[in-house]
Amino acid sequence: MLKEKTAIVTGGSRGIGKAIALKLASMGADIAVIYAGNTDAAEAVSRQCREEYGVNAKAYRCDVADYATVKENVAQIKADFGTAHILVNNAGITRDGLLAMMKEEDYDAVLDTNLKGAFNMIRHCAGLFIRNREGCVINITSVAGIMGNAGQCNYAASKAGLIGLTKSVARELAPKGIRCNAIAPGFIATDMTESQAENPLLEKIPLGRMGKAEDVADAAAFLACAEYVTGEVLRVDGGIAM
Repeated sequence: MLKEKTAIVTGGSRGIGKAIALKLASMGADIAVIYAGNTDAAEAVSRQCREEYGVNAKAYRCDVADYATVKENVAQIKADFGTAHILVNNAGITRDGLLAMMKEEDYDAVLDTNLKGAFNMIRHCAGLFIRNREGCVINITSVAGIMGNAGQCNYAASKAGLIGLTKSVARELAPKGIRCNAIAPGFIATDMTESQAENPLLEKIPLGRMGKAEDVADAAAFLACAEYVTGEVLRVDGGIAM
């Protein structure tokens, strides 16, 4: 279904990013795994893509918040794969804290990685997509960007910003054959959400459980193939943000 396509997945070494990389690989896509720190984990994901699904896969260490570094990495991906067709902006961090006590550097770090990082990736992949006359951007936002969440004003702001970025990119690039959508996960069982295990909001999930990374990956697979869907925000949240 995605044979002869190349997908770039940021934050692809673990959690939701890993699940998306493996899902797209299972559909035949070659995979560029972008990661920030854990080389062994990123290489393991790349190796699993190659060995289990027979696709080309390679890991790239990159700070997505750094505009120049992203430009260099996208150029290297082009050299290695020839081009790219799908971009999944999944890289994200948290620096939770109450607004009245939040440090400026904690606010800036989250916005730089979660929001500016997505802009940087889209900005430098756009040329590849435009030349191909096709492209698919999938931004991983959050229900926190829809509902807000106490103690996460920086994270919620970054994820709400991603929704605005998604809709603007969708409008701007649609005439070039490029689609841009977002997925808004709710409480998904990953390393990042371990600290949320006792969150009282969990009791308000209509489906009664946390989601799995594979649930988000299934949504990414749909959007990667949905040729008449753009500017959409698809919630994968068990109904909590209804």
